[in-house]
Amino acid sequence: MFANDQASKGLGMVIEAVGPGYAKMHMAVREDMLNGFRICHGGFITTLADSAFAFSCNSYNEQTVASGISVDFMAPGRPGDVLTAEAREVHAAGRTGVYDITVTNQSGELIAVMRGKSYRIKGRPVVEL
Repeated sequence: MFANDQASKGLGMVIEAVGPGYAKMHMAVREDMLNGFRICHGGFITTLADSAFAFSCNSYNEQTVASGISVDFMAPGRPGDVLTAEAREVHAAGRTGVYDITVTNQSGELIAVMRGKSYRIKGRPVVEL
C-alpha cells in the first residue's frame, strides 16, 4: 500500500510500525509546509494523521476507506519539528470502525488529535496473498 502512496511519500512520511488496528508514522515539518504565520499548515498535520489512520485500518488486508474524520489542534507544528502520528483502533464491527489518532512532536507535546471512522470493503484485499 505504501509503495503506491505518492501523497505520503511525497510529504516525506516514514512508517515506523504497523500491526492489527495500529500504525505509527512520522514526518519532518519542512519550509514548504508552513503557512503565513510560519507554523505547519493544519492540512499537513491532518494528512499525517489520516495516513496513519489509513495504514491502521487497512492492517487487516481488507480495503478500508475513511467515512469521516474530526480533527482538533492543540499546539502548532514548527519548522524542523518531527511530527509523529499514532493511530489505534477503538472499535471495529462488521464493515465499520472507529480509530483515535494522536499527533505529537519530538518532545512528546500533543499537536493534534483526530478521530476517524472507517468503512471496510469486503472481498477486496489490500495485497493479494
